[in-house]
Amino acid sequence: MTGERVLVIEDEESYRDSLNFLLGREGFTVMLAETGPRGVEEFARRGADVVLLDLMLPGMSGAEVFRVLRERTDVPIIMVTAKDDQVDKIIGLELGADDYVTKPYSGRELVARIRSVLRRQAAGLTGIPDEPTRLSVGPLTLDAERLTVTKGDEAMSLPPKEFALLNLLAQNAGRVLPRHVIIERVWGADYFGDTKTLDVHIKRLRARVEDDPAEPTLIQTVRGVGYTFEA
Repeated sequence: MTGERVLVIEDEESYRDSLNFLLGREGFTVMLAETGPRGVEEFARRGADVVLLDLMLPGMSGAEVFRVLRERTDVPIIMVTAKDDQVDKIIGLELGADDYVTKPYSGRELVARIRSVLRRQAAGLTGIPDEPTRLSVGPLTLDAERLTVTKGDEAMSLPPKEFALLNLLAQNAGRVLPRHVIIERVWGADYFGDTKTLDVHIKRLRARVEDDPAEPTLIQTVRGVGYTFEA
């Protein structure tokens, strides 16, 4: 796998230089930006196949950059967080990043993660089947072409991963899906991250589709196993 464009948005020069060398040696086309605004401009000008985004940036935070990019594109975004900073990890997961790494990271691990998200993107491992394009279950109607869910008179557009997760659960309404099965179907078998990503996406889906997210009746937790959709 060579030639894929990696946009590195990183304010520390030492990391930019090492990433430029490392990723270039691995056959990637590397684009560098030292600030959030420059990263957004670079993406608008040249695009990218994957973005490596530092969360702690001066001026415009990595979280802000993430939101701007996500409004424009679904390319994989890997967040880079501070060493052992659980708050940073949680922020990255809440945003819906495709993966994250913590500083200092090994070059081998980083390259593996980049290639992993690129493979998932290329394979279209979203959990969204070709048929049917519309699915009605309980109070919800899911439209796989538009990535929307309708509840009553309200239609909501969902990010691809959230739609894939909801669609998978809805297609298997009444069945308990183990956590590892959900992660493999939605994020891919070679997903590197931890299971908190799944919990964050479940929380966000409940906020969208449940009458009372604190007392969910549709997306239910089966303690110690996984989740189930009750129509």
